Amino acid sequence: MCKDLHIIRGKVEPTARRGLFVAKATRITKLVFLFTSLLFVAACTTGFEDRGNIPLSSFTTAQLEGMGSSPGAPMIIRIFKQDSELEVWKQVKATGKYELFRTYDICAWSGDLGPKFKEGDRQSPEGFYEVTPGHMNPRSNYFLSFNLGFPNKFDRSHGRTGSNIMVHGDCTSRGCYAMTDEQVGEIYALVRESHSGGNRSVQVQVYPFRMTGKNLALNASSPHMAFWKNIKEGYDIFEVSKTKPQWDVCSGDYSFNRSGACGASTLDPAIKAAVMAKQAKDDVAFKEAQADIEQTKLDEAEAEQRRLEAKQAAAERQAAIEQQTSKVTGWFGSLFGGGSDGEQSGQTDPNAPTPPARD
Repeated sequence: MCKDLHIIRGKVEPTARRGLFVAKATRITKLVFLFTSLLFVAACTTGFEDRGNIPLSSFTTAQLEGMGSSPGAPMIIRIFKQDSELEVWKQVKATGKYELFRTYDICAWSGDLGPKFKEGDRQSPEGFYEVTPGHMNPRSNYFLSFNLGFPNKFDRSHGRTGSNIMVHGDCTSRGCYAMTDEQVGEIYALVRESHSGGNRSVQVQVYPFRMTGKNLALNASSPHMAFWKNIKEGYDIFEVSKTKPQWDVCSGDYSFNRSGACGASTLDPAIKAAVMAKQAKDDVAFKEAQADIEQTKLDEAEAEQRRLEAKQAAAERQAAIEQQTSKVTGWFGSLFGGGSDGEQSGQTDPNAPTPPARD
C-alpha cells in the first residue's frame, strides 16, 4: 500500500496526492453504494425476514378491545379434528373468564381420530399442550409456525415419540395442523402478543371432536375411548367455568386442577358440582345415543331382511309365471298342429308312414 502511494522521504508527491484523493473517493463511493444496496435489500425482504413481527390489524385489535380483552391478555386455543376447526379464546378483563374470539377452518391435518404414538406415524396429536415463547418459529419453511410441544409430560409417560409437531401455514400437513398463510399469520401474532403481555404460555387443547355424549357414543368402539374420556375432564372444566384447566399427570392419566398432580381437587365447590352435573347429563346422553344407535342397527337389519325376503318372493313369483307360461305355450302348440311331444322335441315318430319316393 505505501508503495502504491509513492511515498518519498516521508512526503507525498503532488501526483501521488491526486492518486490518494482518487483512491479515497473510490472507497467512499463503494461504501455509499454498499450501504444503499443493503438498505434496498432490507426494504425488499423485511416483510419476509421479519414476518414474525407482523402486527395485528387495527380491525383485530379493535375487536379484542370491543370484547373487553386485549392483544396481551391470556389466550387459549382449542382444536377439533372432526370439525377441522381451530378456536381462539381470549380472557376478558372484567370477569377473568375466557370468551370465544374467533374460529378458523383448519386447512389440513393428517392421520385419523386419536392421539399420536410415534415418530413418523403422520398422526396429528391430541391432548393438552403449552406453547411458550421458545416454541415460536418466525423463520419457518411454512411461512410461520409454533411448536405444540409434543411429546408433553403425558406423552412421555407413555413412551410416545415425535418432534416438530406444529401449527403452521402452507396448507399441507404431515402430522401437524396446517392453516393458510393468512390465518397462521394472525394466529401467530395473537400468540406472540399474549406472550408479550406477560403470559408464560398459551394452552392448546386438542380434541378428536366436540366431547358430547352423542359423539362419544358414535365412536364407542374406538380403542381410544379411555383416553378420550380422560381428556374430556379438562374439556368439561373449561366448558363449565370458562377458566383455564390446570393439568398434570397422575398414574399415567391427565389430572386436572389437583394439588400435587394426584392430590385433592382445587376446583371451586360450585364449579366442581357443575362439572359433575354436566358429566352426569353427558352420561345419560351417551346411553341414549347408544340405544338409538343400536335401535338404528336393528331397524336397518330388519329392513335388509325384508328387502331380501321381498327379492326372494319376487324371484319365486317370476319362476312360477315362467313355468305357467311354458305350459300354456305347449298346450297351444299341440292344439294348432304343433305335433306330438316327440315332434316338438325334434324327434321322429317311428310309427309314421313312409312317404312314397319321388321320381
